[in-house]
Amino acid sequence: MNRFKLLFMLGIVLLTGGQSLFAQEQTEKEQIRKLIESNRFRIDINRAVPMQGRSVNLTSTYSLELKGDSVISHLPYFGRAYSVPYGGGEGLRFEEALTDLSLSFDKKGTAKLKFTAKTSEDRYTFNVQIFSNGSVTVNVNPVNRQGITYHGRLITEQKE
Repeated sequence: MNRFKLLFMLGIVLLTGGQSLFAQEQTEKEQIRKLIESNRFRIDINRAVPMQGRSVNLTSTYSLELKGDSVISHLPYFGRAYSVPYGGGEGLRFEEALTDLSLSFDKKGTAKLKFTAKTSEDRYTFNVQIFSNGSVTVNVNPVNRQGITYHGRLITEQKE
């Protein structure tokens, strides 16, 4: 009988603890969704995957940031360029207005964000997937260069 009581109490503790963790996870997902919908967030990039060649783990700080109707791209570029300015140009380091913005969420809570940014050097189409756990995949398709993919994390704490 004592074993039954012990197992019953243990079950109650695990059940209430699990519900608490589930509620906390739901709250975090809601915060991430609100952050994405605000169009004011930063993604820290830690890996680049060029179309040709090996994946590159990044040791310096690289990021992609959305601030309302503009995008700040501080990303390295690895790959083939078809047409670039003399000296190589700025590549994926720019602050420009974003256009053609679309945002959708799938059933699992993954945000799919698509937008375009145009600089004096090139036109870039960004396809961003932000997963509910905060991991991010960014596909960039320039007109004058090969496409490249980046992996990173959504930064949830905002520093003003």
